[in-house]
Amino acid sequence: MSPMKNQVRYADYLRAIGAGRRELSFNAIVPSEGRDARGRPLPKPATGPIRLHPDEILRLLQPYVSVRFLDQLKAVAPLALYLALFQILILRQLIDESWLITGGLFAVTLGLMCFMEGLKLGLMPFGELIGHRLPRRSPLPLVLLITLLLGIGVTFAEPAIGALQAAGQNVSPERAPYLWALLNPWSGVLVLVIGASVGLAAVLGTLRFLYGWSLKPLIHASLVPVLGLTLYGASQPELAKVLGLAWDAGAVTTGPVTVPLVLALGIGIAAAAGRGDSGLSGFGIVTLASLFPVIGVLLLAFYIAGTVTPAEILAAATVAGASTGDLAWYARSPGVEVLMGLRAILPLVLFLFVILKLVLKDDLPRPREIWLGIALTVIGMCLFNLGLTYGLSALGGSAGSLVPAAFMEIPGAEDSPLYRYGVGLTLAVVFAWVLGFGATYAEPALNALGVTAEQLTNGFFKKRTLILAVSIGVACGIALGLTKLVFDLPLVWLIVPPYLLAAVLTLVSSEEFVNVAWDSAGVTTGPITVPLVLAMGLGLGQATQAVEGFGILCLASIGPIISVLLTGLWARRRLGRQAPAAQRAPVTHSVLEAQSSL
Repeated sequence: MSPMKNQVRYADYLRAIGAGRRELSFNAIVPSEGRDARGRPLPKPATGPIRLHPDEILRLLQPYVSVRFLDQLKAVAPLALYLALFQILILRQLIDESWLITGGLFAVTLGLMCFMEGLKLGLMPFGELIGHRLPRRSPLPLVLLITLLLGIGVTFAEPAIGALQAAGQNVSPERAPYLWALLNPWSGVLVLVIGASVGLAAVLGTLRFLYGWSLKPLIHASLVPVLGLTLYGASQPELAKVLGLAWDAGAVTTGPVTVPLVLALGIGIAAAAGRGDSGLSGFGIVTLASLFPVIGVLLLAFYIAGTVTPAEILAAATVAGASTGDLAWYARSPGVEVLMGLRAILPLVLFLFVILKLVLKDDLPRPREIWLGIALTVIGMCLFNLGLTYGLSALGGSAGSLVPAAFMEIPGAEDSPLYRYGVGLTLAVVFAWVLGFGATYAEPALNALGVTAEQLTNGFFKKRTLILAVSIGVACGIALGLTKLVFDLPLVWLIVPPYLLAAVLTLVSSEEFVNVAWDSAGVTTGPITVPLVLAMGLGLGQATQAVEGFGILCLASIGPIISVLLTGLWARRRLGRQAPAAQRAPVTHSVLEAQSSL
């Protein structure tokens, strides 16, 4: 059979027969609004707001919410599952109140979803608007004063600050009176001092953006008082117990609220002065914001030690313990968590609104969207605080208190020690190392820093290399922190030598690697990692009869600084070896063309 000569595309055939569809003009189904005297069509009347049924709203929000919920679930679930499986399979202990902890973890996930979405819709546009307009309309001293006050406000709004305040309930006033005083009657002043330190760091970082200062001298100038005060505190037996809290306070401040808002203002000032196009714009504030709080907390501890005696602190602790039975609703859970959430966000929003109205004399763009974002931020913070109490802190404290059962006898753990001393201790250290590596490797902010590092080094320092270096550094730091609690090692000898090594490495490293390395320490301390590691450290400290359980976070911060600086020096040395070989290699025609075009 001969092939057909007249062939027709199937799509054309369907179009010709209509394929079961009927085509109508839009004008035929929309009623005409009429015409004016000149024959021109009249404009259509303005339509009112679209009314949607609840099921339609649900279908619209479902894909939007599910993606954001899964983003936070990916950060919470693997760590929680790892801790639970380690406790059940390795430590052979069931999790107490597992349903309550599961509900708390769900509240953490839901709270973080609302908080991060509200931050993106409400607080971030608010802060970026002020960051872009304030430097152009106000003198520099006023801008720096507002930056200082903003640093205080954002510190109160950090989710992990609640974990730091909640840690005071696990400190014994008899064994560490000044540490108990800082975390209980002086806890409000403590957060204020941390916030003022972050504000000063933001001011100095902003001046660095403005005048193009190198970060190296600022790091060395900051390390002198930090290490000096640390050595002095270590020489006093009671003040030595505060060192872990002071160094951990620096790790808590660089979270999802502080860094974006302060950076928006600092880069806005640099851009207003015509210096916002530097590749290193944005670096430095995180570094200084993690060092300055150490100075502030140590100075506050020295002030308390000079004005209050341990006997007075013990008397205050006895009175506080006797009055716990008749606490008001806002001093008990869940009222205290909700109140902490409101106190964290609303003063910051009020401060930003006052700056916008009184200083800038501007109106909010997209006010309904921004107020919706602020409402989501408040709801998210309250839910996160509740989940922190019943989920993250409970799970971390449970796992931390049972880890020593692997190698020593502890009350409440059946058949402890579960393994021989060497095997059990090795399991505990490996557990801490894997926890640090996994939590850091999955950190979204680290991925963004890796992209920036790759751009700064023209692709030579790969994103994957940075992520591995930082993850290994954090893992080694957390493992060292666990070892410190098990053997009750003095923190000063675990902190001062690594920071002296980091200072030497900073001196011989290039500016790009110094910026990336020191900022990587702040990137790794997210709202999930900080409460979990804090609770685990406090639980481990109680189980091993350590005086305090702080210090793991600060060791997890110095680890990535050293690992990234060492990796940078290795990369520079390898580049130096490759350069002579590249010069000896014959130059091809395409390379000559590329060089001439450049």
